[in-house]
Parts: sequence; structure tokens; C-alpha cells
Amino acid sequence: MPPQNEPVARHTPVPGAGATLEQWLGYLESIHPSEIDLGLDRVLLVLRRLFRNNPAARILTIGGTNGKGSAVAALEKLLLCAGRTTGAYTSPHLQRYNERVRINGSNVADADLVRAFERVEAARGNITLTYFEFGTLAAFVLFEEAGVDDWVLEVGLGGRLDAVNVLDPDLAIITSVDIDHVAYLGDNREVIGFEKAGILRPGINAIYADTDPPASVLQQVSAQKVRLERPGQTYQLVPVSDQGMVPGYALRQDRYGDEIMLPDTGLPIHSLAAAVVAIRQLEPGLAPATIEQVLSDLTLPGRYEVLQASPRVIVDVGHNPHAAAWLADRIVRRRDSNGRVIAIYAALADKDVEGVAGAMNSVVDRWYLSGLDVPRGLAAEELALRLEGIVEGSRVLLAGSVEKALEQALKGAAEEDLIIVFGSFYTVAAARDALGK
Repeated sequence: MPPQNEPVARHTPVPGAGATLEQWLGYLESIHPSEIDLGLDRVLLVLRRLFRNNPAARILTIGGTNGKGSAVAALEKLLLCAGRTTGAYTSPHLQRYNERVRINGSNVADADLVRAFERVEAARGNITLTYFEFGTLAAFVLFEEAGVDDWVLEVGLGGRLDAVNVLDPDLAIITSVDIDHVAYLGDNREVIGFEKAGILRPGINAIYADTDPPASVLQQVSAQKVRLERPGQTYQLVPVSDQGMVPGYALRQDRYGDEIMLPDTGLPIHSLAAAVVAIRQLEPGLAPATIEQVLSDLTLPGRYEVLQASPRVIVDVGHNPHAAAWLADRIVRRRDSNGRVIAIYAALADKDVEGVAGAMNSVVDRWYLSGLDVPRGLAAEELALRLEGIVEGSRVLLAGSVEKALEQALKGAAEEDLIIVFGSFYTVAAARDALGK
């Protein structure tokens, strides 16, 4: 059940003519008493006022605990390469709100977002919308105006009651199911899986990207007669070795009689594979060689992103134990030196910081625990208290901010060391700002 006793909304005047995007975003934060208010009724009412009919475009919905952004980015680029026009909606953003809404691969302009916000505001009347719900409807407005062929939509939280789920998908991808957002989704994979499976619809094609789906997901697949693709069942991911290293994977689907090489680019391989399985259903004429080329060039800010070469600085938005375990495995497999691993970790108070640190601790030689001066952000001292007994105190230094932690870490690092900055989108954004990215 969502947390109770949320603050009451402020009565902020509607931005007038000529208002900036920042003024509108401030307004969006004020018009609903809760940051999160799961449910589709209010969003559906406003949607019907905005559009008389359902979108003519193909709706492709991507949910899951981790790996959603990578699946969206891969599928978006593959669709564009196939000659389709696309609208892609993701959240949250790293540094500019415009990152959330892309048309044909480019972030939309401030003026376009403001115009869409004005349309949503005119349509909602006295219906309250959260910041995310308002932004979701605005993205729909922009995609409809642009007349794009495909809407690639990332679920914000959960699935069943998320605003994105107000539209029926033609194809759905669930990237993974693990523990996160416990206050809203539950504290075990079966309950969370049921919420994630809420994006499924009767008879559609769907892909479960990971290897271990909860029974609750498979029950929904069966009940709704969904045509499900999943690794180890309808397709195979086979590691391809080169002198003892694993540079990538071969994706094999018997129905096609070929294999597609997926490069090890630092993005979750199961998410990339799901995007390939999807594009082969959606655009069967796209050549395997073209798919391989698109994926070999694919990068995503904040996802195992290299910001500096020497000493190497990598940032990752991973913020739950499942993501941290992936990150730790990635570091072990891809370290190219004998240097130390120096972690800079900053997190939000409602995250399982104990689980995250536990997943990373075995690969980290030195910890910098940093404060986050944002809503729900943990101070460095609070983070250290929560990690007592998990991270050895002799390996820990505290810093008031990510910027200060990065400055200290760089001063003390040797060229062969690896500095990994992780824990939230806020953490990564601060590191990217500090290094001029």
C-alpha cells in the first residue's frame, strides 16, 4: 500500500503565456499532493478528453525492475534503422527533462514540451495529476501530433497501475523482476511480478528478458494467452569466448536459422536480446548484419558509461541490489588492470542501501560514501550508519557531496585504478556535471 500522510498540494497559479519549461515543471510538482499516486482512473479521464480515438500508432511498452532504459534505447534505434518513425518516452532524466521525450531519436525542444503541457492543463480541468502522469500525457500529445509510427514507452513504476499502462500495447517487454519500490509494489518477487505483468494484454506478443520469471508473470501469460518469448525457451543466448574473455553473445532463434552477435557494450545483454527478439517480430525484413551494427554503436548515458580514461571513471545509475549485483559482476569480468576499485556511492533514503553495498562490497577496495542534497537524499553520515557491519570502516571515507568525493578519489587514484560512481540518477548526474559531460 502506498505511504500515507502525504503533503497537501500547493495552490500554484497556472503558468501564463510565455512561461518557460522550468516554470511549467515547477507547476507540475505542485498540483498533486503526492509524488506518486498509482492508478489509471484520473489519467484515463484526461486521456479521453485529449484524444477521441486510441492512437493509430503501434504501442510498445517496456516494464521491469532494471534494464528498461537499455531495451527502449535499443528498440528505438532498431526501429529507426528499419525506416519507422518513433516516439520514445523514458524516465527519470539525468540532467534535462527533455531527455524523457524523444521523437525520431532526438530530444524534443522546450517550446514543444510547453505547448504539450498547455494542452494537458486545458484538458484536465479539476482532475489532479502527478508530475509523472502529467508528463506522460504530454508525451502522448507530442507523439500524436508528430504522427510517428511507433510509441516506445517505458513504465515509470510497477506496471499495472502506472500511467503508461493507460494505453494497450501491441507488444510488451518485461526486462526483469526484483525487489525495489517496496512501499508501492510489495516486498517479494511474486507480488512485484504480478504488478509488472499488468502491462500484458490478451493475445499479444510479449518478451520476458531475464532467465527466471516469477510464477506470477507466467500465470498472467497463461491466463491471457500471451505469446511469450523468453531466453532458454524460445531463444538462446550463448557466450562467445575469445582468448578466455567474453566479448559478446550469440542470439539464436531456431525459426530464423541464423544467429545475431550481441556485443558486450556495457548495457544489460538480456535487455539488448529482448529488443532484437522484438524487432524481428515487428520488422522481419531488417537484416541481421544491420541489427549487429546498430547494437555495436549503442550507448546510453549513465549506464556503465565511461567518463574518463585514466584513471578510469565509470558511472552507473544502478540503485537496487539486483542492479548492484549486475554491476559487481560486470566489474569482475571486464577489469583490464590490477588496480584498485574505488566506489563512490550516494543514495536515496528509501532504497535498500544495505543490499546494494552488500552486493558490491566484495569487488570494492575503497569506499567514498557521499551525501545527496535532494529530496529523500541520504547524508553521508546517515549512509555510513546504515552500512555499519556491511562495509569495513577502515575502507570508508565520507564526503558531503558526489563532487567532493570524486575530487578526493581522483587525487588519490593511480592511473590503473577504476573509480565507479553509482547509486541513483542524482548521483550519476552530479558526477557527469563535475567532469563536464
